[in-house]
Amino acid sequence: MEATQIYAQQPGYFKRLGAFDWLFALVLCAGALYAFNRFGAYMDYYEKGILLASAPAFAALGWYWKPVRWLMPLTFALALAGVAMYGGQLAAADSRFWLKYMLSSQSAILWMSTLFFLSTLFYWGGMFTRSALGAAAGSILCWAAVVLGVTGMLVRWYESYLIGTDIGHIPISNLYEVFVLFSLITAMFYLYYEEHYATRALGPFVLLVISAAVGFLLWYTVARGASEIQPLVPALKSWWMKIHVPANFIGYGTFALASMVAWAYLLKYEDSRTLWLALVIAPIGIVAAAFLIAFIAGAEASTTAAIGQISMKVGVLVALFAVTNLVRGSFADRLPSGEVLEDVMYKAISIGFAFFTIATILGALWAAEAWGGYWSWDPKETWALIVWLNYAAWLHMRLMSGLRGKASAWWAVVGLVVTTFAFLGVNMFLSGLHSYGKL
Repeated sequence: MEATQIYAQQPGYFKRLGAFDWLFALVLCAGALYAFNRFGAYMDYYEKGILLASAPAFAALGWYWKPVRWLMPLTFALALAGVAMYGGQLAAADSRFWLKYMLSSQSAILWMSTLFFLSTLFYWGGMFTRSALGAAAGSILCWAAVVLGVTGMLVRWYESYLIGTDIGHIPISNLYEVFVLFSLITAMFYLYYEEHYATRALGPFVLLVISAAVGFLLWYTVARGASEIQPLVPALKSWWMKIHVPANFIGYGTFALASMVAWAYLLKYEDSRTLWLALVIAPIGIVAAAFLIAFIAGAEASTTAAIGQISMKVGVLVALFAVTNLVRGSFADRLPSGEVLEDVMYKAISIGFAFFTIATILGALWAAEAWGGYWSWDPKETWALIVWLNYAAWLHMRLMSGLRGKASAWWAVVGLVVTTFAFLGVNMFLSGLHSYGKL
């Protein structure tokens, strides 16, 4: 009864907002209207609708999570500065200092990549040295990476229209762009949890998966020239892409975050021998078996090369698992409590599952428009269903059977393997209607 009375005495939602909250919303609305007037000619009806709806949506997000109130205006200001420097000429990126070294899309994304790597190093340095200053530096660098990454994506959107109005598109259409999107989404969700739980001890783990994504991004850029803006293939010329892909990668990002938190949980509570067996010996055995099967079956050179690429990435992960297992005694006591770790896992997977469900439904509607059917058991669709079922089962077991502790953590770690194959493995080994995303 007393709690009910206290709740009843609280002011309404809008009455709790201050002058700065309303000023933030006003600035966002003004910015959206300016962008509408300035760039509306380049947009279709769906993009205009998304632009106008984004202002109240981000205002509400900023009211809920205060850092958004400076993040959005800053990134928009930097992006508009970059756009102004172009002066309508794409060649300006090679002749103007700030564009060439900071605000062109490729420069900003390279800075983002560098800052994520540095953030990872500072987080781990702070963990091992028990330095709050090192962890704080890691957090600041992570925020800086987010600022430049978002700026780079906004500028890249404009650059695509400078190439040609028929080529211009939102930058979420290929592996290069979605890896940037994945890194930014994962980082922002982590930074939210960092503030919400008042701990930076999870930064070393979550930034590792972001650094792995950035490492792939840089390799993909050098090996395939993936940073070049390309015209959309016919299947992607749809407004469905603008909502399906971001929803999908909110799922991927939060699932990856949950798996890294689960890894931290296992380092804190699991016995050393089990970790060595599951995270070091087993992956090496699986890779060796894959090579053996490929050799016996007389697999093509491209298949063997793909297995080799995966083996290198698995080798890096195995090395990380081995090192952290060896030295976990020096930092395990600094990790949050099991209750906090499980709560972060649960919330991240819940959010990811909700958005992944939405993305799957949107993908089915898109497929019906593009290919004439809602579901075709294409490899990408099949593995998306496997991912969905995996996390649906995880949530069901937690809510209905009280799944907790090591079992839920191991399941979340295995979930990363399933999700990674759905995201990348299908592109590497299988072909189908989504073959435009092949490596």
